[in-house]
Amino acid sequence: MAEKILVKSMPLLANGDRLSRAEFERRYAAMPNDKKVELIEGIVYMASPLRFESHAEPHGNLIGWLGVYQVATPGVRLGIEPTLRLDLDNEPQPDGVLLLDEKVGGQSRISDDDYIEGAPEFVAEIAASSVGYDLYDKKRAYRRNGVKEYFVWQVYEQQLDWFRLTNDEYVCLSPDGGILRSEVLPGLWLAVDAWVGGDMGRVLAVLQEGINSLEHTEFVRELSKKNVDG
Repeated sequence: MAEKILVKSMPLLANGDRLSRAEFERRYAAMPNDKKVELIEGIVYMASPLRFESHAEPHGNLIGWLGVYQVATPGVRLGIEPTLRLDLDNEPQPDGVLLLDEKVGGQSRISDDDYIEGAPEFVAEIAASSVGYDLYDKKRAYRRNGVKEYFVWQVYEQQLDWFRLTNDEYVCLSPDGGILRSEVLPGLWLAVDAWVGGDMGRVLAVLQEGINSLEHTEFVRELSKKNVDG
């Protein structure tokens, strides 16, 4: 009679697990259902069910805003909840990213198995509250890995923070005339009061002003030249 060989099953991911990125990926691949799970500073975080007004709706607004900019800016790519391989202890899934294509000098790349490796130029998160990890461990991981701008919308507090990486530290951008303007992605403008008030018509109108600006026109020309030269 043949001897039975016992095969130990792969342990399931659980909140609070402390894992390397390689082990995290192995366990994630073995999960029976697709689920948002992140590795932040070596600790596993599993998403709770998402409510509509505190996450799904503002997430939709965020992607609508970023999507209009991406369409108007060849060389910029948009991702919704992509997995980022940042370093050996961090593999987050931010709510939205804008990145420059490698062909135009982007600082991240798409791996052979179709993941983002490295830091996108712009990362955005919808945080239900400031007590979450978006403004602490995750922010620290993004800063250390060189995410140039980090956008966090705290829904309950109605607080918007847009950080710019300056001298290895995150500094909050200040609105000019009520409008925040990206320093990394020219023309990406946001009317703060309209965003807080949920007036997406005004948000998109101001974004269009940014897209029509000279700085955006010059940025698109620069990206096009890099693409041709490459």
